[in-house]
Amino acid sequence: MIVLGVDPGTAATGYGIVAASGTGLRAIDYGLLETARTDALPLRLRTIHDGIRHLIDLHHPQLVAVERLFFNRNVQTAFAVGQARGVVLLAAAECDLPVFEYGPHEVKMAVTGYGRAGKNDVQRMVQMVLGMAELPRPDDAADALAVAICLAHAYRPGAEVPVESVVPA
Repeated sequence: MIVLGVDPGTAATGYGIVAASGTGLRAIDYGLLETARTDALPLRLRTIHDGIRHLIDLHHPQLVAVERLFFNRNVQTAFAVGQARGVVLLAAAECDLPVFEYGPHEVKMAVTGYGRAGKNDVQRMVQMVLGMAELPRPDDAADALAVAICLAHAYRPGAEVPVESVVPA
């Protein structure tokens, strides 16, 4: 099973593609979809959408995991991240892929065992879980890999109702 994990943002959207098999998890690809700060928002959103569609066409994931919006005190930032999430959800829907959403604390809990883990802790655990030689960088890409790991651990093939969270609400 191949999982596409996404950490949305308008300046940089992190992505991580993980393969899950009987022998464990491994990273296939990860990085950033970056947009030019000088571009108008609609163009930035199109860049993110096109990048996600390219990743789907290239790697053929069966599932998509997207980090849920964490309410930010900066409302402008929260709206922009929400718009980036929207184009990611649209790209997945266009390809008929099931989408699962996880909050930051759920992802951290699934990957590190602690819902308030720091960025470095998440990066180290992602590296360990995926057997990577180097620490995954930048942070947004490591976070996207963590989101993919979260879904890969939570998903149960053939389940009538998709598992949406590894942490009870």
